Amino acid sequence: MTLRWSALIIGSLFGAPIGTAFAAAPDMVRDLASRVGPIVGQASACPDIAQGRVQTIVDKFREAIRQASNNDSERDQLTRTFNGYIAEGRSRSGAAQANCPAAERQLTDLERSLSQPAAAATPSQTRADATTGAVTSAPVRGITDREIRFGMVLPFSGIRKETGRQMRQGIEAAFARANDAGGVNGRTLRLVAADDGYDPNRTLAAMTQLYDKEQVFGFIGNIGTANSEVAIPYALERRALYFAPNSGAAVVRRDPPDRYVFNYRASYAEETAALVRYLVKMKRIPPKQIAVLTQQDAFGDDGFAGVAKAYRQLNIPDPVTRFSYPRATMDVDEAIAQVKAHKGGLKAIIMVATDRAAAKFIEKTRDAVPGLIYANVSAVGSTSLATELKLLGPRFTNGVIVTQGVPAVSGYSSLVLDYKNSLAKYAPGEAPDYTSLEGYIAATILIQALKQTNPLDTERLVDTLESMRSLDLGLGTPLAFGRAEHQASHKIWGTALDENGTYQAIELE
Repeated sequence: MTLRWSALIIGSLFGAPIGTAFAAAPDMVRDLASRVGPIVGQASACPDIAQGRVQTIVDKFREAIRQASNNDSERDQLTRTFNGYIAEGRSRSGAAQANCPAAERQLTDLERSLSQPAAAATPSQTRADATTGAVTSAPVRGITDREIRFGMVLPFSGIRKETGRQMRQGIEAAFARANDAGGVNGRTLRLVAADDGYDPNRTLAAMTQLYDKEQVFGFIGNIGTANSEVAIPYALERRALYFAPNSGAAVVRRDPPDRYVFNYRASYAEETAALVRYLVKMKRIPPKQIAVLTQQDAFGDDGFAGVAKAYRQLNIPDPVTRFSYPRATMDVDEAIAQVKAHKGGLKAIIMVATDRAAAKFIEKTRDAVPGLIYANVSAVGSTSLATELKLLGPRFTNGVIVTQGVPAVSGYSSLVLDYKNSLAKYAPGEAPDYTSLEGYIAATILIQALKQTNPLDTERLVDTLESMRSLDLGLGTPLAFGRAEHQASHKIWGTALDENGTYQAIELE
């Protein structure tokens, strides 16, 4: 039996409705495993072969096993057989890279053969690639000849609605700029948003709406750490891209990284560690006079962990003083009382909080603890925090620090200028904002990867992202991904409000 006919049978089994496989299917799949398994094994041992391609073949064969099996025991036996042949192929290849060109050819032949049954069986689902004119198999979810759809789960209302609005605005500005320049290989980009109100109990329904009803290709810019804790397992189960969530939490930064989860920004732990170094080394504040205010969730926990880690790295023996408040509220009264009652005297507060809660905390402690330094992480929402504090007066804004995962929006780097020009064109009247700049940068990275991936599907896109090295967007710092590195930037910028409520750049080191 030739490899091509082996692949055609796999494709027929894979594409057939469950229960329609003929009675001889288990024996046939067992025979196919002896032919396909070694190819997969050899390809998996070759560093120059994208592992997403190998995984696609493995997934299809396992689906063929599932459909051909009459019961769980038979399925498990066939799976063990297939895995054994994969191991055999991997051991054949070993460290001998001379076998890799042959493995590449065999894998390509297998991929080409696997694409034929669907096109022959369901001609109504075939399409021509927009750039090559080649006929491919059934359309990839979220991609048509004219469009690529991405989803975004964000709060349309509630305490984080402004952060959600700004993140969406930045992504849409980047999409619009790309579309005006011809799109991605002839296809326009479209962002479809769903509301979860910053409530993780609503996140799953929003993800399902986007994936099942809107048929999005992947997700970009989702808002919220606790929300990502719900959304990421959903995306991973469906092998859907989860790109650049607006979160610096560990849940979106596994080690090793989840294959389909990519981040642009630095982590909360990195931001809080930078603030510790700034306060201790630059401002000469004794560590025992620094405390941390956190929201009571994974967001707050990650920020606090960053402070504790920085203390250990600096060999600081003092314990970290922590105050907290309930998630998604402005209920900071208890934390305020604890600050006022603190016997050691505080000189700085590192704040892992949202905008309105942070503003209320600053308002109620500014007079009670004169000279207290307030140092926030970027997730506070820079513009909305400044707006809240400006309503209170200059003495409440002056000197409030916010770390950023992006450069100053008042700057003149090429990327920032592109962003401001795009914002003026596609969202006239909207002021530059740190969150929308983050969305713009994240979308710009994704657009570059999309343009380099042809034909476009999730596995190939992930492989493209993992191969991006020293990406220079004009930020003043290079960006990069890798198979073991799914965070593009580790750079942290410092800003502080002046008495007019305008952010000015500051040096953190």
